[in-house]
Amino acid sequence: MTSFKTDQHANAPADASQKLFKLASEAHTKPLWTEMAKINPRVPNSSCVPVVWQYEQIKPVLLLAGQVVPPEEAERRTLMLINPTREPPFANDTLAAGLQIVMPNEVTVAHRHTAFAMRFIIEGEGGFTTMEGKRLRMQRGDLVLTPPWHWHDQGKDGSGAMVWLDGLDVPNYTLMPVHFVEHYPSPAYPYEEVDSKSSPLVFPWVAMQTKLDENEGDWSSEDYTKSDGTSVSRTLGGAAERLNAGCTSPVIRETASSIYHVFSGGGYTEINGQRFRWKQGDTFCIPAWNKYHHAADIDSRVYLYRFHNKPMLEALGYYRTEAN
Repeated sequence: MTSFKTDQHANAPADASQKLFKLASEAHTKPLWTEMAKINPRVPNSSCVPVVWQYEQIKPVLLLAGQVVPPEEAERRTLMLINPTREPPFANDTLAAGLQIVMPNEVTVAHRHTAFAMRFIIEGEGGFTTMEGKRLRMQRGDLVLTPPWHWHDQGKDGSGAMVWLDGLDVPNYTLMPVHFVEHYPSPAYPYEEVDSKSSPLVFPWVAMQTKLDENEGDWSSEDYTKSDGTSVSRTLGGAAERLNAGCTSPVIRETASSIYHVFSGGGYTEINGQRFRWKQGDTFCIPAWNKYHHAADIDSRVYLYRFHNKPMLEALGYYRTEAN
């Protein structure tokens, strides 16, 4: 459609536009036509950028926090992963992420919240979480779910620290003021030991790796799902991937946003033509509608963990790939 100015527009006083914007502002309004391109972009336009959070750089800071910050002061001794173009809690478009450390013989304060959380264990032995009175043990590579409004704490037996990657849907609540948090009224949270292997909230890495390795091909991906095959939550989903040495994954472009963690191996991810190198322990993000694929080093089989917002987008009818 061709746009043009009528004589009426051409004869408008030079300062008319300034007067218009001033009057509009005083009335707590704003002209849509000045914001149209920003509000209605032709394609998804994420305000986040790809970034790699290097574990070798973050781990010393975590250990120092474990020495100087008491658990009762921090409540959760976590270093938030923040996207360079955003403020907390944004690691990606609607995803929050952080690395949490629990020191030997510590137990965090029990609380519950509206947010859904996924915890992927990075390193350490003897860690646990108590969920609604049931103590679940955690091993490296395990994925542990914290459903909304479940009482939970975390702790560590024995020597050495325990570190895991937290993934939450907290950024959603910056737009929807519906989030609640409640703290347990007494210091000690009652519990009973249970078999973690039988819990629907714990996904052992050994079982996931077996699935990945049984699949044919140089690249394999498996979703974390409930027993009925549905996603682990309505807002967040999880997956794991295997990539054989020297191989690449399929190219994808989707409206979902993702946070990846490198369980083992080394390589790079090409995002919109730019390479981002990573190795074991690193975490990186892929914002919505960024075209990407992974590549494993020639001498390194790679295993990746991923959490994303695809379930929420599918429920809202917003999920789309470049192919469809």
